[in-house]
Amino acid sequence: MTPATRPAHQTTEIRSAARHLGRRRFLTLTGAAAALAFSVNLPTAGTASADELDPAQLTDDPFTLGVASGDPLPGAVLLWTRLAPAPHQPDGGLPARRFPVRWEVATDAGFRHIVRRGTATAHPEFNHTVHVDVDGLGENRVHYYRFRTGSWISPTGRTRTAPGQGSGVSALTFGLVSCQRYDQGHFTAYRHLAEDDVDVVFHLGDYLYEYAVNSAGGTRGYPTGTVPDVYNHETVSLEDYRLRYALYKSDPDLAAAHAAHPFVVTWDDHETENNYADDVSENDDPAEEFLIRRAAAYRAYWENMPLRRPQLPDGPDLRLYRRLHWGRLAQFDVLDTRQYRSDQAYGDGWHYSGPESEDPARTLTGDAQEQWLIDGWHRSRALWNVVPQQVTFSQRHNTTALPSQVSMDSWDGYPASRERVLAGAEAAGVDNLMVLTGDVHVHYGFDVKRDYADPNTRTLGTEVVTSSISSGGNGSAKPSNWATYLAANPHMKFYNGLRGYATVELGRDLARVDFKTVPYVNTPDAPVTTAASFVTEVGDQGLKPA
Repeated sequence: MTPATRPAHQTTEIRSAARHLGRRRFLTLTGAAAALAFSVNLPTAGTASADELDPAQLTDDPFTLGVASGDPLPGAVLLWTRLAPAPHQPDGGLPARRFPVRWEVATDAGFRHIVRRGTATAHPEFNHTVHVDVDGLGENRVHYYRFRTGSWISPTGRTRTAPGQGSGVSALTFGLVSCQRYDQGHFTAYRHLAEDDVDVVFHLGDYLYEYAVNSAGGTRGYPTGTVPDVYNHETVSLEDYRLRYALYKSDPDLAAAHAAHPFVVTWDDHETENNYADDVSENDDPAEEFLIRRAAAYRAYWENMPLRRPQLPDGPDLRLYRRLHWGRLAQFDVLDTRQYRSDQAYGDGWHYSGPESEDPARTLTGDAQEQWLIDGWHRSRALWNVVPQQVTFSQRHNTTALPSQVSMDSWDGYPASRERVLAGAEAAGVDNLMVLTGDVHVHYGFDVKRDYADPNTRTLGTEVVTSSISSGGNGSAKPSNWATYLAANPHMKFYNGLRGYATVELGRDLARVDFKTVPYVNTPDAPVTTAASFVTEVGDQGLKPA
């Protein structure tokens, strides 16, 4: 959305607030807070002391958006819900008052053996979302949880804690998902994932899309008027982003997956705006304006994701990269390849590599995150070092002729950044590297090569790229470029363009990857199929058919 096509009142508000802001950060606590509140409708300080309302006065179910859990730690997990009896209204159908919310965690689905309980507060300044960091639980255990307020009880969620960091646990199964555009299809894959036997789910970005959703829900083809008109414009303000999360979380298949498994989330671009890079917007809006939009998007993301307090944003900044462990079996270094990246070279898109993209100063992760990743590898004692992130890491040519164009938005557009990461993994002695990727709406399986120019060079690890849940519509098993891509990229071992998700089972001897697909998303209730399965062996990396 360019300034010319934004609603006039939004353009005026953004420009007014932007005059109070510096290029990278808000300048003062007072002036900046006022500017941000004005532009994205954040609460003023007084709202934090809003009166508490007796939840007995709630006459409609406030748990319309379900429950979620995330970021499992040894003996701890983050629980989430939001109170919203009218989720498609900006205020969720609630006054600007605080609500007490009780929570319970049990070892059984019937809650006969409750092991932890307490009370949290749903604050209006956080759109009545609730984040409860529950500790003191058994390690590597399944637990069940629920929330209560007034006479209302939430759906029951099932979650799991991680094993102790020094534990010799021998297996872990996780799901991979990404790219769930509401108006391009049903979230059927989530229903199947909810029924799948996984310990945790990694969401690799594009949880929502900023584009307008018409009253028929686009491809979903609902009767006209089904989707409220508040969604029929691009998201720009805090209210817009909050409402868009309500639309997505009202989907029953997504809600079922959240209730069934803990999620570890990271974003890509569409949670804010297509292909943004740091403070550079898609349409090259003034940075001061875009950072206000980014602040709104980041705040709504934290509010609606199962994230802990350390990820709470500070204006337009949110440290999302973080490290999780699953005993001594796996270390997960969750990356953010949007917030700190250099602008895409050559105006984005597919281009030949050249001086601009090959500039060694360019970075996809930012210097601090890159060093954090490599330092973490040097300290790692895990058998598997896994990197959940957003965009295609492996080299991807689009023609067998050389030179070939490559994507400027992926790691191919930042070859010096990729080389530093690969060199860091090699120097740290990382033997079993696995990169997890979303973004491209297809399944890929890659061998991660030390030097992509030489097919015989060492294979450092593997890359598992999961297809989209719905983005791109139905797709096809063999897209038009299927044969070309496989021929042009000998390290590409699998390619499928249908929607779906992937699962990975890590073990002491090998990892198994299952690529799962649904044949269509334009209508609901599609069956799921395992399109292909591969293994990669400890100490002998590379994807081989299972």
